Amino acid sequence: LTILGLSFSQTQDNAYVLILIEEGGERRIPIIIGGAEAQAIAIQLENLKAPRPLTHDLFYNFAKSFEIELTEVIIHKLQEGIFYAKIICKNKDSEVEIDARTSDAVALAVRFNCPIFTTSDVISRAGIILDLEKDLNQTEPGERKHNEFETYSEKELNDLLSMAITDEDYEK
Repeated sequence: LTILGLSFSQTQDNAYVLILIEEGGERRIPIIIGGAEAQAIAIQLENLKAPRPLTHDLFYNFAKSFEIELTEVIIHKLQEGIFYAKIICKNKDSEVEIDARTSDAVALAVRFNCPIFTTSDVISRAGIILDLEKDLNQTEPGERKHNEFETYSEKELNDLLSMAITDEDYEK
């Protein structure tokens, strides 16, 4: 998986949406995360430096000091809307799996520059495809597919969008 971006959550106050996308595919996984974790991910993605080390920076510095590498992050389970992850760490003598919140695991993955993986079960259950342009253009040559929303006003579209977000109907 690759980090596609971060956005404010439209459904939860003081929360953000981390959007991961499968490499070589079209499915995206939206994950609700807290503000501190969103900040930690964004700061690293933008190559910014906090005036003092953030918690994830401390973990990174601690691990490096003891020659511990984080080799991969695996988002391995989705249960009752909660994603479960583990980080794989190794040093010269051993390799260990450590349970982690997905947001923390991703914040560490960007610091250690390690890959993020998921299972086929998680991506099939949580992955969504948001390619409206492709959907609109899948017609016979010379024929334009009818867009059911093209006759709505901007206000009506915004009302429909708000309802879709409230209902968590992301396909719509």
